[in-house]
Amino acid sequence: MRDSIDFKTMNIPKLFRKLLIPTVLGMIFNAIFIITDGIFVGKGIGSDALAAVNITAPLFLINTGVALMFGIGASVVASVHLSQGKAKVARINVTQAIIVSSVLLLIYAIGIVSNVERVAVWLGSSERLLPLAVEYMYWFVPFLVFSALLCSGMFFVRLDGAPNYAMVCNIIPAIINIVLDYVFIFILKWGMFGAALATSLGYIVGAVMILAYLFHPERILHVCRVKLSKKSLYLTIRNVGYMCRLGFSSFLCETAIATMMFVGNYVFIRYLGEDGVAAYSIACYFFPIVFMVYNAIAQSAQPILSYNYGAKCTARVRETFRLALTTAILCGAGVFLLTWMFSHQIVGMFLDSSYPAYNIAVKGLPLFASGFVFFGINIVSIGYFQSLERDCPAMIITLLRGFVLILLCFWILPIIWGSWGIWLAVPMSELLTFLFVLVIYWLENRRN
Repeated sequence: MRDSIDFKTMNIPKLFRKLLIPTVLGMIFNAIFIITDGIFVGKGIGSDALAAVNITAPLFLINTGVALMFGIGASVVASVHLSQGKAKVARINVTQAIIVSSVLLLIYAIGIVSNVERVAVWLGSSERLLPLAVEYMYWFVPFLVFSALLCSGMFFVRLDGAPNYAMVCNIIPAIINIVLDYVFIFILKWGMFGAALATSLGYIVGAVMILAYLFHPERILHVCRVKLSKKSLYLTIRNVGYMCRLGFSSFLCETAIATMMFVGNYVFIRYLGEDGVAAYSIACYFFPIVFMVYNAIAQSAQPILSYNYGAKCTARVRETFRLALTTAILCGAGVFLLTWMFSHQIVGMFLDSSYPAYNIAVKGLPLFASGFVFFGINIVSIGYFQSLERDCPAMIITLLRGFVLILLCFWILPIIWGSWGIWLAVPMSELLTFLFVLVIYWLENRRN
């Protein structure tokens, strides 16, 4: 099951490809997982249902953010320990991350389900969308912990040298979701309940596959027994705190997407009503998919960067970063061109042309995609700083692009350019962040 991977001596382009190809393929199937929901909900239930799912999306993104925070943080720490021959310590880090994140997310899910209508209204749901949003949340939120286990667990499986198995853990849940979405929505006519249940069952299967791997005692990285003494609990708190600090930028990246959706929903519903939210929901399905591709690039580079950083192989660290950055730029340019040329077809996958939201989305989607190149550079740069245990610049970049600048752009640009300004808010925030990233690199080169 483990692949022949040596983080310290293998040729960097070959090593990067061995991690990147299965990771990207896995992310593509994860993207299919998300797109399928949008297509079946839009075609099988309607425009309002698509808008309702988009209203609830920030809850999922916060959940994923917690998973990424623990997954990346523990993976960076474990990579450094493995490079120093401390496999037992690496296992403890992984175990601590899985247990603590699961407990936190169970509490998170219970809190939401106990106040589901209030949460839906707080997220921006109108009275018309509220019943659909509530129904979806009741059958999706309780199973978020399985989604998090699948997300964070793949970092540990890849670090253990099994990126192909991690890819399979994405593919199988995606296939399950596609089949069950069709059965539950089109055949059984279960509506929002069916859409939520299909997604949840897919995540449960993926999480079980991850746990089956990590509970196998022959793996280098496997779940180990946790001690409950005062000293062990103190060390757990200390280790988890450090892992969360390293991975916090990834949590902020996901909550930044949640913020983008949350603020965007309010702005779109103010300027264009429910049809505007439905059109924006297509962009919001699209954006996390692009984020997944960039995340795959950053995640493929992360164990190579962290391992060689721990082993003090500076030249290999630089080569890996250059390769990841080039890959991100090429992917961003390609996705923008495809979006610009095929916006009708992309929107048509989600909505029929008879819906008013269709024309709004067709006109706005290419504008929204214009920032994808800068988005890719920013995400890979954040991953680079995280991998080298430099949480401060990673956090500053994330706060700028995901919160400060995007809020300013959503506030100012619609006043200047109307509805066009809403679509350009996200690209403009990515462009401004990119300029800040260039300043950071320039200052680093001057110091060196």
